[in-house]
Amino acid sequence: MHIHILGICGTFMGGVAQLARAAGHRVTGCDANVYPPMSEQLQATGIELAQGYDPAQLALKPDLFVVGNAISRGNPLLEAILDQGLPYVSGPQWLADHVLQGRWVLGVAGTHGKTTTASMLAWILEDAGMAPGFLIGGVPLNFEVSARLGGTPFFVIEADEYDTAFCDKRSKFIHYRPRTLILNNLEFDHADIFADLAAIETQFHHLVRTLPAAGLIVANGAEASLERVLARGCWTPVQRFNAPDGYRIEGDDADGSLVLHGPGGEIARTVWALAGGHNRANACAALLAARHVGVPLTQGLDSLSRFQSVKRRLEVRGQVAGVTVYDDFAHHPTAIETTLAGLRRKVGAARILAVLEPRSNTMKLGVMKDRLAASLKQADRVYCYGAQLGWDAAGALAPLGALAGVEDDLANLVSQVVAEARPGDHVLVMSNGGFGGIHERLLQALAGKPPA
Repeated sequence: MHIHILGICGTFMGGVAQLARAAGHRVTGCDANVYPPMSEQLQATGIELAQGYDPAQLALKPDLFVVGNAISRGNPLLEAILDQGLPYVSGPQWLADHVLQGRWVLGVAGTHGKTTTASMLAWILEDAGMAPGFLIGGVPLNFEVSARLGGTPFFVIEADEYDTAFCDKRSKFIHYRPRTLILNNLEFDHADIFADLAAIETQFHHLVRTLPAAGLIVANGAEASLERVLARGCWTPVQRFNAPDGYRIEGDDADGSLVLHGPGGEIARTVWALAGGHNRANACAALLAARHVGVPLTQGLDSLSRFQSVKRRLEVRGQVAGVTVYDDFAHHPTAIETTLAGLRRKVGAARILAVLEPRSNTMKLGVMKDRLAASLKQADRVYCYGAQLGWDAAGALAPLGALAGVEDDLANLVSQVVAEARPGDHVLVMSNGGFGGIHERLLQALAGKPPA
């Protein structure tokens, strides 16, 4: 089959493209911005890319067009496909029909931690010799790729609640039909497509309805929102974690210790490289999900001692003149607060300079602006990139007083951070986008090099 993918350079659609190519299909695709690193990953596997959405691409005559959820009505290529009545399908639907059908799908859903938890789960299975396939919205350092077809029935997928495509406004995860499902947490997000938390809970309820009675739901026992979802109807056994009398992981960020507890007390312990209570909760969920497919808890915990995290999750991008620069995907007040708390535990009393780009659709709408200042309270200084925001970032950060500033010019923002930074500081950059290459610009400026 020849498929042509619209929006191929997104993390999810790029993963679909790589899976399709590995399955033996001819794959071509297009995007408004064909650029590294995804473009290089795709071209390395023999996938032909086109810049833009010119209707002339119909001349490729694929058997099927696969449409990413970034593509909306008015897109010239999509309009040409519709006008000519050509066959098309969403990315999640194609994945369900051609990759996931007949496989044991392990889905990881939740507002936060999906990428890290899915990466942990895939690594635990890999370390156990189970060679899983996976599709993850990031790059696990243990694998260095975001998608792999795999050679066994097991397939780990990051189960996203965002909508599917222009033609299908259900959440993506509805298509995956997992047998093992992690429900990590659930709070309001994606204000561009959901009216309120109740609307997202309904989509999670629809997901729960797809699980078989022989499956397993691994749910965060500390989340009232998830309890409401399960109370609406559940036909699958539920194993709760992160509860005082159930399965949980405790530890110390100072020495990297992990101690797994169950209902009967301590089960096992190890050490690892990650920090933060959120990562320990992620790990507990991954261990319980892996046990469902045959990996003992003690073996899974040992595997986590060799887990290398994920790119863009407190990833150290470099250290210059005693200043360490990190990259993190945090794009929601809860994630910002959690990330800062983890770094604070790691660096102690050292100064943290937080550099934030409110880039997600929810953040751009200003829905979370009243929570922003509180989420940044563990930082010693805050620099917010306020370009193209529809709300007053300076007003939102006013509770932080002189410790916070807003800058609309990226070059000026870099200059301000560099002027403030001194040896021993930690510069934490948070954005769910490329942020104008700010990480390299900071490192170059700290080294005294002229801007590129």
